[in-house]
Amino acid sequence: MFWSKNKQTAAEGVEVTEQCRSEAEALYRSGKYHCAEAVLAVVRNHFRPDLPEEVVQMASGFGAGSGSGCICGAVSGGTVALGLVLKEDKRRITHLPRELHTWFREKYGATCCKTIRATNDKGICPVLTGEVAGKIAEMLSRR
Repeated sequence: MFWSKNKQTAAEGVEVTEQCRSEAEALYRSGKYHCAEAVLAVVRNHFRPDLPEEVVQMASGFGAGSGSGCICGAVSGGTVALGLVLKEDKRRITHLPRELHTWFREKYGATCCKTIRATNDKGICPVLTGEVAGKIAEMLSRR
């Protein structure tokens, strides 16, 4: 029974991860949200639905690398989302953004929006947005 319960929880974690990935990519593609907003909106919806939708506006300035092209907006939105969900768990708030940045850098070669876009067309942005939302969901499901 114990093993069965853990297996179900793992399956649910995979399902939430995939839902978040898919939803964030769709939000970005809709044109209603940019990368950071889409990640934050999806994480809020799945992990902190008690918060008002207006919290997504906190990420409005992070799109397109915070307007300067530096850090990927999806990564910035994911970092904000981690703080929003984890609230006062300072140890995890310190550890998980570092894990996110390392994962993203290993997967895409950089966290800089300009660098990523220089070697890919803009069509990569919705994919990156979805991937980051999925990674955040995976990390939060490990509680």
